Amino acid sequence: MPEEQLFKLEEQRTRAEISEALRDAAEQVESGSVQLKSETEARDVTVPETARFEIELERLTDSETGEERYELEYEIRWTE
Repeated sequence: MPEEQLFKLEEQRTRAEISEALRDAAEQVESGSVQLKSETEARDVTVPETARFEIELERLTDSETGEERYELEYEIRWTE
């Protein structure tokens, strides 16, 4: 299945700013209407009443430097 990226935002934030953004996102998901915004783009999406919810924690190691980093992802997935 071809992948089409519709929106992406990646930026450095404090833990407090991240938790505030997640609380705001949770309220939007609960309402069923999510607004995604960055400095250059905006997108609105409707989240259905039932969807697949996934939580993933990964430890990744850079093959050149050996440096480890962690990724914690919360994903909501559905079909139309």
